[in-house]
Amino acid sequence: MLQFLIEKRVAGLQVAGPFVDTQIRQNCRMRKFLFLSGLTSDAGVAFMALALCIFSSSASAQHAYAQFGDVKYPAGFDHFSYLNPNAPKGGEIRMVPPTRPTNFDKFNPYTLRGTAPYGIGLLMIESLLVGNSEEPTTAYGLLADTVVVAPNKLSATFHLNDKARFHNGKPVLAADVVYSFKQLTSKLAAPQFRTLYAEVKNATVLSERVVRFDFATPNPELPLMVGGMPVFSRDWGQSDGVVKAFDQIVVDVPIGSGPYKLTSNEMKRDVSYVRDPLYWGRDLPSRKGQFNFDKVTFKIYLDETSRFEGLKAGEFDFLREFISRNWARQYTGKQFDSGELKKRAFENHNPGDFQGYVLNLRKAKFQDVRVRQAIGLAMDFEWMNRQLFYGLYKRVNGYFPNSEFHAEGLPQPDELALLEPLRAQLRPEVFGLAPVSPSTAPPNSLRGNLRQAKALLNEAGWHYVDGALRNAKGEAFSIDFLNDQPSLIRIVGPFQNALEKLGIQLNYRVVDFSLAKQKMDNFDFEMTTTRISGSTAPGGELLEYFGSAAAATPGSANIWGLADLAVDALLQKVVRATTRPDLSAAMRALDRVLSHGYYSVPQFYGDAFFIGYRPGQFELPATIPPYYQADTWALSAWWASPSNIAANQAVKKP
Repeated sequence: MLQFLIEKRVAGLQVAGPFVDTQIRQNCRMRKFLFLSGLTSDAGVAFMALALCIFSSSASAQHAYAQFGDVKYPAGFDHFSYLNPNAPKGGEIRMVPPTRPTNFDKFNPYTLRGTAPYGIGLLMIESLLVGNSEEPTTAYGLLADTVVVAPNKLSATFHLNDKARFHNGKPVLAADVVYSFKQLTSKLAAPQFRTLYAEVKNATVLSERVVRFDFATPNPELPLMVGGMPVFSRDWGQSDGVVKAFDQIVVDVPIGSGPYKLTSNEMKRDVSYVRDPLYWGRDLPSRKGQFNFDKVTFKIYLDETSRFEGLKAGEFDFLREFISRNWARQYTGKQFDSGELKKRAFENHNPGDFQGYVLNLRKAKFQDVRVRQAIGLAMDFEWMNRQLFYGLYKRVNGYFPNSEFHAEGLPQPDELALLEPLRAQLRPEVFGLAPVSPSTAPPNSLRGNLRQAKALLNEAGWHYVDGALRNAKGEAFSIDFLNDQPSLIRIVGPFQNALEKLGIQLNYRVVDFSLAKQKMDNFDFEMTTTRISGSTAPGGELLEYFGSAAAATPGSANIWGLADLAVDALLQKVVRATTRPDLSAAMRALDRVLSHGYYSVPQFYGDAFFIGYRPGQFELPATIPPYYQADTWALSAWWASPSNIAANQAVKKP
């Protein structure tokens, strides 16, 4: 469902179920934003006049900005079509966050150290623009009601909605926007933001409610990226005239403008938000039919068993399941038979997630591409899908599976136009067939794949000697696998056994979440596993995953340590694409180059969300949008049943 662009950009290694979670990357995902319609006030007219002075006569304030020129909703639209604008307000939704942390120790979601409560960015802090679940690269407004993008694409100017208010009652002003930008791009914030806004030269206050962002390059995505920047009050972290440094704002609750507030400023295991009855944006077209619950609670459990028992016991009402074994075997019994609980796989049209084992290229043992390819040949997906996953998953191919951005077969002419100038920097194989993940389906077999792996390892100088695979120095090949979940051993075990047949010892190391996070931030690992949510509109966030600059930045998402000039060049083609076909070509070329590097061992993905919920508590919109994340769609688009509303009204009475 709706996500701010910034959350999509810095989110990424969201980890749920059996995957390692790393820092700020909490809410996955994928949509872009939307602008509000219309100039309906004197302030709006003044802004139009100012915009015409700043830019040429061809630049004008618009109700929408589209990266590729496609806008579905005209000025003055009433609501997004997949929502119920008449959904009643009230009741409560109780959920389990789809992330790994088992507690939180700060309220600031924008610094590197510590863990903030799930949902704080989505529910409490807003941006200039807001996205929908239909249009990947179009934007309408939230805090900003209009936008002017310069004809040369080197700046974007936003007029703030006169009604926009922070939770402390103060108006949202241009100075707050500039303050937020400066804090997020300082060294006191998480490093992802500096990568994200690297091409934004500055932010300038033009008047009380007009702010301009200047860009270093005419990148058509940049207006969306700055529009998705979280905006918080300058008063956050200030008390009695004392201004805290941004990384010292820990226990101070953010002063945002969103539809919800925290119910408590205490550091507890669970967290609840209450809907603000005075929320300034409740009647905006981009907010109608959304955030209908009076209360949103996220329950946190230490293990899978207690979590599922909590669902059956009525401690919460909505659970997204990530483990196929649990989905196939646990979601049965009298409560499901009676209809008290419902098990449903919600289909979606989202691009497939990339999920795979990550090899840390900073380690000498992984720098030979033949070694990396050999390790990948030891994974038997077909056996795992039959024996462990109940046939529910599909194999990941490339880094952008199940999307128009996935490279297949030989390079197409539009790909070759991008790859040819880089030929000297690329492996010759890149110009051949795109790699396909190894298979053990007949006539292939794991035995045959391991023979290929053995040959590749021998070519790379690794030979089986004295009971182990050794290099010319006699050093045995071992891999330390970093993970924070013991349950993952059932998936790693078969891979571990296959590697052992090659003479490679895989040491499965389980640590607690805090230590795993610390090690990941410092790149102190050899192998781990990660998941990157698929995107309908990839762009600047890919610099954070695969760009050379991020490889040397502690806490970045480039956990591979990938630093490749050809990859950097293709990333620039992606972020500067001016048409959808150009974006698709650049992404396919990037996918082809990354896949031929064998930097990961691709795993598997699902094309449906597995949800267990209490149907008597909720009502759902008639239309399921094409692109959404299950958790955010539920809390923002569903609404409480009459019995749910009545029960919560009774609780409120003295």
